Amino acid sequence: MTSPERCGRDVRIHYLRPPGRQDLYTQTLVYQDDAVVVTLLERTPMRRPLRVEGDVVLEAGSPVVWFTFPGAWHDIGRFHRADGRFTGIYANILEPVRFLGPTEWEATDLFLDVWLGADGRARLLDEDELEAALAAGWLDAATARRARVEAERLLDAAARGTWPPPVVEEWTLAAARSAAIANRRCET
Repeated sequence: MTSPERCGRDVRIHYLRPPGRQDLYTQTLVYQDDAVVVTLLERTPMRRPLRVEGDVVLEAGSPVVWFTFPGAWHDIGRFHRADGRFTGIYANILEPVRFLGPTEWEATDLFLDVWLGADGRARLLDEDELEAALAAGWLDAATARRARVEAERLLDAAARGTWPPPVVEEWTLAAARSAAIANRRCET
């Protein structure tokens, strides 16, 4: 693993969720190459915990290591509880991230998510949200179809043991935190 091009950068991600919600996340860049950008969101701002089958997998104040793959129809987060305990791998199905500049990005959520719990079982999440968005006209049929194709591709790859990619296993929370500290030091 190598350092990013410039030390200590934060990236601002404008996260759009149709029809009109927009959230802004500022995350610390910890690594990048042509295939992936790894960022750390040290404390997730949330109104309520995210649960999968009743289990809390992300809560307010939880750290997440995010993986953005240029051109991909998903990103990946290594999820943890607020105490740092790893809970699993989460993929947001989204339109490919638009890099507005080196530290300014825009992403549009497509409602579906794929969850790979610490138990190793992959599952599709929020299909009802995709259906509701399609019925409300927030997404067109072609985009909804593309979202489903991407989610199925990830589920199939998980079943074959080829997803998530190795970079997601390499960049643990400890590795991301260590890189973030090193990057801050090189600013001075």
